[in-house]
Amino acid sequence: MTESSAPTSAQTSTQPPQDPAYTAAVIDLLGAISYGELSAFERLAEDAKLAPTLEDKVAIGSMAAAEFSHLERLHVRLRELGGDPYAAMASFQVGFDQFHAHTQPADWYEGLIKAYVGEGIAADFYREIAAYLDPATRDLIVASLADTGQSAFVVDRVRAGIADDHRLGGRLALWGRRLMGEALTQAQRVAAERDALTALLAGGVDRPGLDLAALGRMFARLTENHAQRMADLGLDA
Repeated sequence: MTESSAPTSAQTSTQPPQDPAYTAAVIDLLGAISYGELSAFERLAEDAKLAPTLEDKVAIGSMAAAEFSHLERLHVRLRELGGDPYAAMASFQVGFDQFHAHTQPADWYEGLIKAYVGEGIAADFYREIAAYLDPATRDLIVASLADTGQSAFVVDRVRAGIADDHRLGGRLALWGRRLMGEALTQAQRVAAERDALTALLAGGVDRPGLDLAALGRMFARLTENHAQRMADLGLDA
């Protein structure tokens, strides 16, 4: 996936985990990422049923397993911070499930686009926030959001599908734009509905944060990364 460019000053921030407000924000963030990983595992496992070949089934299944493998490390960090991993995930279950219900793929190709584009937007958003965290948590999040092989696989399959049927490109471009809108709305909701995350993004006297201009630049980077992914797929953003 395409990685975002976070502010340089934030990359050196080492806010101590002993700060209760900071700890609460990190627990929220890790809970959101954990439930996102679990959801990705479930969706990819379902997508494997739609795969047209055995090779595709194995590839999608491998991606699902990789997503699930991230959960253990995220839960270890949550416990280190004094959080309950399942309570942290449960805080985001309804919102995430609603997002997935609104963006249910209709076929194999729409599932591929969602795995690539939808997960890519979410990963970019979390990497942006991770730039404001302590190094140990930041590194864990970046590692958990690393590409598990879906980029090359999805690009190959989608481009081949469009080559076989040029009408597919128009439909998938519309689907990608819809996913972008839904994913950005979900990202904004995650940040706005959790007070601890809102405070983390706002920063403080001894910790950098995002003002309105910086928030605008962050969402501009998310949009640019989305456009690049769509271009990689041979689709209009």
